[in-house]
This record gives sequence, C-alpha cells and structure tokens, in this order.
Amino acid sequence: MGEAVPLKRPIGRRVTPQRTEYRRLSESAEMGSVTRGQLAVLAHNLPCTGLINPSESHLLVTLVNTASPEAFDKDGRPIIFKSNQQLAFEINRSVGRVSRMLSNLFDAGLVTMQDSGNYKRYPHRNADGLIVDGCGIDMRILIVRYRELDGLVRQAKAEKAAASAALRRYRGALRNLRYALATAAGLSERARSRLEARLERVVAVVGIAAKASSAVLRRATTLFEWLIERALQLCRRSESALVTENSACANAENDMHKQTTSPDPLVNSNQNRRSAHAEQLRLLEAGSASPWAYEASLGGGSRQVNQPKHPPQALVALQDLVRAIPALDTYGFALPRTWAELARIVPQMCRIAGISDDARRRAVDQMGEQQAAVAVAVTLQKFDRQEVTSPGGYLRAMTERAAAGELHLARSVFGLVARNMTEALN
Repeated sequence: MGEAVPLKRPIGRRVTPQRTEYRRLSESAEMGSVTRGQLAVLAHNLPCTGLINPSESHLLVTLVNTASPEAFDKDGRPIIFKSNQQLAFEINRSVGRVSRMLSNLFDAGLVTMQDSGNYKRYPHRNADGLIVDGCGIDMRILIVRYRELDGLVRQAKAEKAAASAALRRYRGALRNLRYALATAAGLSERARSRLEARLERVVAVVGIAAKASSAVLRRATTLFEWLIERALQLCRRSESALVTENSACANAENDMHKQTTSPDPLVNSNQNRRSAHAEQLRLLEAGSASPWAYEASLGGGSRQVNQPKHPPQALVALQDLVRAIPALDTYGFALPRTWAELARIVPQMCRIAGISDDARRRAVDQMGEQQAAVAVAVTLQKFDRQEVTSPGGYLRAMTERAAAGELHLARSVFGLVARNMTEALN
C-alpha cells in the first residue's frame, strides 16, 4: 500500500468570485467625484450599518487618511503600500489581527488588494514619477460604492432616530396609562381589571422595549392612548364627527343618511329634490328618482359627494368582512353589526395602523364611505399580520387602483377568510 499524501494548504490569498468582482468594479471608479474627507467620514460612520465593527472602521479610516488628498483627484491612484506591521503599530493591534481585518474589509467590498509574488507592497510609476498602478491596498472601490454606502448610513441613522422617538413615546404612554388607571374616578373594578389585563398583555408582547422594533412600539403606543381614553371615559371623537363628516346630507335619522341635492333643503318638496344616484349608468332602473332627476345639467361630469367615481363593485356581506378581520377583536373593537357602526370605528382603525386623515379622506372620496371602510379594515388586518409595512401607502395604492377601476375588494376579503380558516385548522 502506498503512503497517503497529505493535502497541502493552498498558498496565497483566498480568491473568491466576490473578491474578483470587487477588483473589476474598482477599475470603473470615477476619480475626482469623491474627496478624501468624504470617504473618511463614511468610513467612520460605517459601523452603524453593521457591515464592519469599530476596530475595522478604525483601520479603514487610517487607510483613507494615509493616501494624500491628490490621490483622489482625477489623475490620482489611492493605493496604500504600508505593511501590515506598520498598520498594526498605527492602530495598536497585532499584525495577525490587522491581516484578518484587511481580509474582512476585502470581503465586505470596502477595499481591494493586489498582491505581488513575495507579498511586498510597492508602486509602479511612469516616466514622470506618477503612480499608475501598484501592488497594495486599493481604495477605489470606496469611490465606486460611495453613494450606496452613504445611503445605508443615512438609513441606519434614520431608523435609529425613529426607534428612539418611538421608545420615548411608548414609555411616556405606558406611564400615563398606569397613572390614569390608578387615579381614574368612576371606573368600576371590573372595567379597571379588564384595562389592566390588556395593558399587561401589550407589555408582554412588546417585551424589552429597548430591543423592540419601532413599528411594534408605535402600535403599542396607539393602544395605550386608546386605553387611556377608555380609562378616563372620554367620548370617542369619531362618534360625534362621523355622522356628518364628508357628507352632503341635509338630514340623518338613526345613522341612515338621505342624500339630497335640493337647493332648498328646509323645504319638503319632492319637485326640488334630485336622486342621489342621478348619474348612474342604468337610468331606466332608477325607480325612486323623479322625472326632474334626469335633467341635462347632470351629464357634464358633476358628482355627488361620497359616491364612487367608478361603477360600484359588488360589496361583501358584513359578516364575511368580520370573519376576515380578526384584528378588530385583537385591538379591542366591538364587532360592528351595521355598516354605520363600521364607519364609526374607521378613524380609530386608521390611528392604530398609522394611516393619515388625508389618505382616509381620499379613499372615501374615491370609493365611497362603505367601500373605504372595507379597504381600511383589509389594510388593518394585513398590517396586523405584518404583510404591510406602510399602511398609509397601501391604502393610497388601493385608492389609485379604484380610480383605475382595477380594485377588487371582495377578492381580498374572501382571501383573508380562507387564510384564517386554514390557519385555524392547522
């Protein structure tokens, strides 16, 4: 039997497709577009993105500052020729640690390295003494990726600021809610215990507030503010405002609006009254409209307030919508028994999901109050399932699709019902 030949460890720097791609990318650098100062600031801020740690950032800043400012000009070549031993002395680390950090920077696409046969670093100069190439640490990849990396830094800082603001609001709302529960007068013990139980459930879901995401903290803060209103027994703003909000109705009885366009709303005259659906496509089927409802002035594009701008879609039954939106019970809403009750809680659903009043009003103007309520409910459910990160933008997109006649809310509702049933069976 022959002797086993041990496998020899490959000699040289590890070559990967990604490193080769970074080398090729650095050749396309547009010299003179970024200054050395901008790169130094970028290298200092990169740890906040998680790409590198502070020690690697310190080494990267040292490399950037080693090159002269003229090396980043149009005809310059920002290539560093210092040895690992010299770099280790300047950043007070071991030579082996510097070698590993350089490999990590290479893998992250923050530097590229071209080695010589004996691993020495030296420049190649032309007849005029200018560096045209060399074996060393090339910083041109930072110039190529400057916009991308600077965008990551800005995004990380914005997320940190949003998380800090959400954490402060969460802690303040939690403190206010506990104070309200302790001092609320006229609150029964049963109601107090229910509110305290909800408070503890939310706190348990959030966990350690400093480690929770800003989206979770915002949702918890909204729930705390809503519970404070319940603890202080404040009247809901939507109940007093929604009856006549965005409506051209002259009369409202038992939450039933009677649309009228009479020029004399205080005169009970059928001859001065036009049908609320005077613009409907099938005029012969409008049995409730008087002969004066079909006057020529209505054909010029005037529209009634709160009427959809496209032919209305087939609405789903209210009980199907309730089955599709279990988030209503999750956030403590009483299940609506009529469409009017659903419309009353739409502003509160918007507050919980973070939907602006402008987005809600646009949805009502485009789709009508009932369809807009369904759209908001669907958005709340998808936000609760973490399928939508921007509920306001999602509702605006639905409004645009409704304007184009491409929105099918019934499909969304029945899809949510089927998904809920499947999850319940599993």
